[in-house]
Amino acid sequence: MHQIPFPSWDKMKTIIHVNQHKVKANQKNGGTDPVLTVKDYKENRYAHQAVIVDKEGNEIARVVYRPDDPLSCGARCWVETKHQVITDPAPHSE
Repeated sequence: MHQIPFPSWDKMKTIIHVNQHKVKANQKNGGTDPVLTVKDYKENRYAHQAVIVDKEGNEIARVVYRPDDPLSCGARCWVETKHQVITDPAPHSE
């Protein structure tokens, strides 16, 4: 993977949004529209997959949309990483 130049890496915020309306529409009509919107300070980019990299261009995590090959639980969109993930405790409801 190549390094992506960013002028102020530590200050730039990027948001990856999963458009559930597109996920449902694709499922309903067999469409293949991208469901991810990657938003930063200058543009919105649309994709089926977004790879999150560190300053050196190494993959940290990726957001994957695979409608034709979902996970065994049925999920069509998820985040995967080989790095440790820390979570905050959430109340459990049943």
